[in-house]
Amino acid sequence: MNDAHFMHQALAQAQQAFDAGEVPVGALIVKDGQVIATGRNAPIATHDPTAHAEIVALRAAAQVLGNYRLEGCTLYVTLEPCAMCAGAMLHARLARVVFGAADAKTGAAGSVVNLFDDARLNHHTQCQGGVLADACAALLQSFFQTRRKAHAMSHHPLRDDALRTPDARFADLPGYPWQPHYLSDLPALNGLRLHYLDEGAKDANLTWLCLHGNPAWSYLYRKMIPVFLQSGGRVVAPDLIGFGKSDKPKKDSFHSVTWHRQVLLEFIARLDLHNVVLVVQDWGGILGLTLPMAAPHRYKGLLVMNTALATGDVPLSPGFVAWREMCAKNPEFDIARLFARGNPQMSAAECAAYMAPFPDAGHRAATRAFPPLVPEHADSDGAAISRQARDFWKDQWSGQSFMAIGAQDPVLGPPAMRGLQKLICNCPEPLVIEQGGHFVQEHGEVIARVAVLQFRGKTSF
Repeated sequence: MNDAHFMHQALAQAQQAFDAGEVPVGALIVKDGQVIATGRNAPIATHDPTAHAEIVALRAAAQVLGNYRLEGCTLYVTLEPCAMCAGAMLHARLARVVFGAADAKTGAAGSVVNLFDDARLNHHTQCQGGVLADACAALLQSFFQTRRKAHAMSHHPLRDDALRTPDARFADLPGYPWQPHYLSDLPALNGLRLHYLDEGAKDANLTWLCLHGNPAWSYLYRKMIPVFLQSGGRVVAPDLIGFGKSDKPKKDSFHSVTWHRQVLLEFIARLDLHNVVLVVQDWGGILGLTLPMAAPHRYKGLLVMNTALATGDVPLSPGFVAWREMCAKNPEFDIARLFARGNPQMSAAECAAYMAPFPDAGHRAATRAFPPLVPEHADSDGAAISRQARDFWKDQWSGQSFMAIGAQDPVLGPPAMRGLQKLICNCPEPLVIEQGGHFVQEHGEVIARVAVLQFRGKTSF
């Protein structure tokens, strides 16, 4: 039997430590080809700082042999021994020590110090590392990742009236490699966890604030984000509550225009965003277009796509009315199919990614609530603030603007967007994506490249 055989047994001990909530280190002691003792980390359970796997195994072996001297024995351990354990091994007169993964922080077999190779000591134990190192390290990494996630969750406990999509639903989504960020302490959130992306330097010349609509989430901007980052910008892309990786209140009635707007205002203030290019589409515009007038000094530009100012004094378009009626009749409509129908160039995996946040009907309160929330009358929630925003964009906006239109959008296509263009001061001729639909960001790379040039004032990228 070789070293790998015994290291596999030590890994089994480490797994037991993992399952018990201890740092997963396992050890065993072999004499004459037979395992005579095993040990696993147990400092937490025993309230004993010396209860490392190696010490536990040494104590057990000494009892079996009736001697604290373990001459002729080999100790196998999944992690490089620390100074305490190395000292105990030397005192035990072990013939040999074999370990798996190196420990760059406390390893005493060569990583930090090497007590086994110190000529000043009166006993020298043969030491070999790297046996099944990858498997040993993987178990440790899995443990600490799990513990970090648990720590993060403890700082964002889930409210009783909300659901949280399991992380596994978001594993390996195509084109979405960015690390999640969370906060839950904004006053308006009242403990709900909001997810956002935050990529690029905090002091970038431009911060692209990307706001999605219904039923999308920050995944919508995956083709634009790399271009913005390549240009040296920062990208911040939150998931509205009820969407993406953010918490999802259980009741449809939870949602309101005023509340979601307040969350975004507090979010922008918390991150202290400046030099912002506001990037909006669909509900990202219905909400987002009301934000700059609250803090004009934060904003330098506007990139607006297939959206509207819902002022309540202009009739809703026939396309939107038809969309709202469809949602009412089919509240659990297939989101992946919706994206596939309007974007035949998308892969099945990309379409399915839009459905990832919604494992069942219970997670879909927001997708049901948002269509009827669009302000339809002068006294509808959000209509008054939208009329103020309309005046702001016409008379007070002094930043740059850029518009892109998905020409195939039956809800907020060219007629609606041309009307919005007239309301935005100095908004130049739009970029029309002839094959683009409502979710025109699926053609987002070209839009982002032109937008970067627009805001840089250059003619080539």
